Amino acid sequence: MKKLILIALIVPFFTKKSEAQFTLSNSSTVSLVELRSASDAWPLDLQRIIKQTDTSYALNFRDQQYANTVVMSTLKFKDKAQVKYFQQALSSLTSLGTGTTANFKGFSIKRADKMNFAEADQPVVAPDPAPAPVTKTTTARSGGKTAKKPATVVAQPAPPVATKKVSKKVDEVWYLLTCEDGTVTNFQQSEADRMIAAILPL
Repeated sequence: MKKLILIALIVPFFTKKSEAQFTLSNSSTVSLVELRSASDAWPLDLQRIIKQTDTSYALNFRDQQYANTVVMSTLKFKDKAQVKYFQQALSSLTSLGTGTTANFKGFSIKRADKMNFAEADQPVVAPDPAPAPVTKTTTARSGGKTAKKPATVVAQPAPPVATKKVSKKVDEVWYLLTCEDGTVTNFQQSEADRMIAAILPL
């Protein structure tokens, strides 16, 4: 009788313990837009993470504080609303000037344009327009009569245009993303445009 009572007390304990060993979950991660591939020196990928209970988003990037070591970091957006705010900030910074910063809880995005100079050919002296062909007439006397003979003068080709190299100022639009833990990455306007386009339909 004592053995039966002891077994009745022990069996539920083992049953509950075995049920609590693991739980099943279903999740998937897909890339919304791969801005720089994983094989790139500085990968950058905006992802959607789908779980049973919710959907979140993340921007995976290599921390640019470490040039000689690959240190990957993740900026997480807990829901669609947060990633939409990120998209709205990028859209606003596109039309604002360099130095403007969008501050969020946990990270900031600063527009930091770079000024480069590109060489372009420019004519030294604008050439004169080529003269049009001119027809001249000569007068010849034959038997007391005067006859006019046409004499065509061929126009000379225009001289080659001399050019020189001049520096032309070109502004490149860049964005600096800094997280509260100190991790940093940057991206160009073309990459910001691709993120905006990927988030808009969500």
